Amino acid sequence: MTSLARLSPYRWSDRLWGWIGPVAVAVLAFVLRVWNVGYPNKFVFDETYYAKDAWSLLQHGYVQDYTDKADAQILKGDLSGVFTGEPSWIVHPDGGKWLIAIGEHFFGFDSFGWRISGVVIGALTVLVLARLVRRMTGSTFIGCLAGLLLTVDGMHFVMSRLSLLDIFLTFWIVCGVACLVADRDWIRARLDRYHALRPWQLAAGLCLGMACATKWSGVYVLAAFGLTCVVWEVLARMRNPRTAMHHGWVRTTLRVGVPAFASIVLLAGVVYLVSWTGFLLHHEAYEARFGRGYGDYSKPWGAYVDRPSSGFLGETWDALRSLWHFHVMTFDFHTKEIVNAEPHPYQSHPGGWLLQWRPVGADAQFDLPKTTQCGQAPGSTCIREILILGNPVVWWSGAVALLGSIGAWIITRRWVWGVPLIGVAACWLPWFLSTDRPIFSFYAVTIVPFTIIAISLIANALLRARSTPRQTYAVGLVIGLYVLAAVVAFCYFHPIWTDTLMPYDEWRDRMWLTRWI
Repeated sequence: MTSLARLSPYRWSDRLWGWIGPVAVAVLAFVLRVWNVGYPNKFVFDETYYAKDAWSLLQHGYVQDYTDKADAQILKGDLSGVFTGEPSWIVHPDGGKWLIAIGEHFFGFDSFGWRISGVVIGALTVLVLARLVRRMTGSTFIGCLAGLLLTVDGMHFVMSRLSLLDIFLTFWIVCGVACLVADRDWIRARLDRYHALRPWQLAAGLCLGMACATKWSGVYVLAAFGLTCVVWEVLARMRNPRTAMHHGWVRTTLRVGVPAFASIVLLAGVVYLVSWTGFLLHHEAYEARFGRGYGDYSKPWGAYVDRPSSGFLGETWDALRSLWHFHVMTFDFHTKEIVNAEPHPYQSHPGGWLLQWRPVGADAQFDLPKTTQCGQAPGSTCIREILILGNPVVWWSGAVALLGSIGAWIITRRWVWGVPLIGVAACWLPWFLSTDRPIFSFYAVTIVPFTIIAISLIANALLRARSTPRQTYAVGLVIGLYVLAAVVAFCYFHPIWTDTLMPYDEWRDRMWLTRWI
């Protein structure tokens, strides 16, 4: 009893700092991201789709097409008649757009309103990542290190300040993985019996369902980590003398896998379906526009479009059938029609994403008037740019850390090393199947939390391997210099991440690779 009493203040203090540290880093991330986030006051890159889609969801309950002059009209503050009344052929589910709509609801339909949700979600991602790494390593310091590295990463920074879907996808993926890692700890204290209801698995199902409801690519993470959590538990039970002797591999896998499938995959499917409520409630509008074929897509949905089923259940069945046909139509768009799209100047092969070989210029002004002054003599060339480019210190060291994680996983066989590798594989490798159409490096924003986990695990391993004061000093110095380099790089590249007016020479100095131009 006395020893426990002595330990309890330490445990209480550790748990307290385990929240204070990550929350402080998340607040820093929020402040950095929210500063001047309403600038530029225009639709940047694909914001023109998602910001208006979100506003349409708020106003009409489903996404409608907008008029040709809608952008200019909205930027003037005139929101009357910007939508045509016709349902839009959206190519991504509504989950992420509803989160954008929350910001628009509270702050209005302007550049700040359609970007603030991304700022909040970006900061929350920093918090969840810091807590996840703390759980994996047992170190609040390493958890805060992970959060700080995500805070100063350029790609995550820029994507948090734009009204695009990928930042929301990243958040739900990190949350889902964090829940499954928490479930791993939860079940290891309860291996004496099987549990049908697992709170952390249910939470993971909700989060990964929202990931899929934001972009279909969330399905790969759902599948990869759904299988991973089953493997974790099966191995734990088969290695436990109390449980291994009673059940074989097959029976154990079934008793673990079936409830996990229901809690994670089926629940994720329900969440995904709920995200299409707007479509289901207005399916007649979609049937009227798309049900008999649309444009070059001539496949009719079925006779029910002209002769709807009767009764409540009949209408529900028609709505579900229309949702299925809409998915088929959209899948064909992604896999067939978009393949023939014109090449985009910023498209890139996923093989170069981990090294940030080809970033994406979301906004650029190279033709500013000669009278513009940017710290040099009048008439000199001035530039503004928002470049979706990762922090080179974080990304390049992250690629090396991933290679190190492969070796560490093979040598130690510890589960923690598998988390970043499985995460990167699920978020990156599927894109190699889509190289026949324009794809962009900013899709890799879902990868950076996992590369940071790899960096953090290596830092943790170095700290735990020290045995002398000199080694402690050396490891601390290396980590400190690394963090300093990442922060300095963040400050250095900040102008090209925030559309800051700058002289051409200063902009050119930041273009370290010709492929960045």
